[in-house]
Amino acid sequence: MTTDPTPQPRTAEQVGEQAGAVLREIGRAVVGKPDALELVMLGVLAGGHVLVEDLPGLGKTLLARSFATTLGLDFRRIQFTPDLLPSDVTGTPLYDQRTGEMVFHPGPVFTHLLLADEINRTPPKTQAALLEAMAESQVTVDGETRPLAEPFLVVATANPVEYEGTYSLPEAQLDRFQLRVRMGYLAAPEELAMLRARVDRAAPEAVLERLAGPDDVVAWRAVVERVEIDDDLLEYAVALVGATRDHPQISIGASPRGGLALVQLARARAVLDGRDYVVPEDVKSLAVPALAHRVSLRPELWVREMSTDDVLREIVGSVGTPTTRRTAAVPS
Repeated sequence: MTTDPTPQPRTAEQVGEQAGAVLREIGRAVVGKPDALELVMLGVLAGGHVLVEDLPGLGKTLLARSFATTLGLDFRRIQFTPDLLPSDVTGTPLYDQRTGEMVFHPGPVFTHLLLADEINRTPPKTQAALLEAMAESQVTVDGETRPLAEPFLVVATANPVEYEGTYSLPEAQLDRFQLRVRMGYLAAPEELAMLRARVDRAAPEAVLERLAGPDDVVAWRAVVERVEIDDDLLEYAVALVGATRDHPQISIGASPRGGLALVQLARARAVLDGRDYVVPEDVKSLAVPALAHRVSLRPELWVREMSTDDVLREIVGSVGTPTTRRTAAVPS
């Protein structure tokens, strides 16, 4: 009996199981943050970039490194500092004395997973060096355009803007991130478990197993592209985005890119749950991480210490959720 050598297309249920295994493995290193890990995985599946914004020391860098290890992706890290130059990110042509020619030396952006560590500690000019890479998966230096690896994913960490030595990320840069993740402090039992795990393993970090590779990530994203989403859910996404533009406390609402990101993340969430169709909860649950970093509040609200997350939650609560004949049960 002969077998067909052509690999069969993956199903949403298969990808959901594989992605779930990746999350469980990473959970051995990043303790007590299942929601944050799931959001980053949704970014991986949806083909977007992730901004991890929170206080120092909460595991942002460990999270990015753990995803690269478990997914089998090439990993590079850039420590953003005030004196970092755009060429330090993209690369630069250098003179080769042996050949007498200018030879391009690629920068760290030429990788699968790029950790842009403390991205808001460098001036906007250097931050902008990532714009083309994030939007088009390519880099143009000296008039020549060079494609980046596939898949290409930026995980950027940022400290709160009130910290000394930080620069606000430009709106155009923020809009390139598909979602924003906040880590937050561990609860006391989880922090105790983290300390106990560190003592028991007698090593600084857990050794994670590689469970996938770049081709797997590309194949997973192809499955996400086949997920169905009904028109009423697309209208719901449009209503959420439109509400950010009409809200009296918001000066700049979400762009159309925000709606695209929300829909793609909802499709990724469906796959993570083993479904090939989107349900209303997929869209509703991701509105805050997909849209909150894309809006700007009116200046008078800064004094009241309101956050964009708070306003987005209010919007989600006020926009009617559509009903659907489909349920969120995983198909058998």
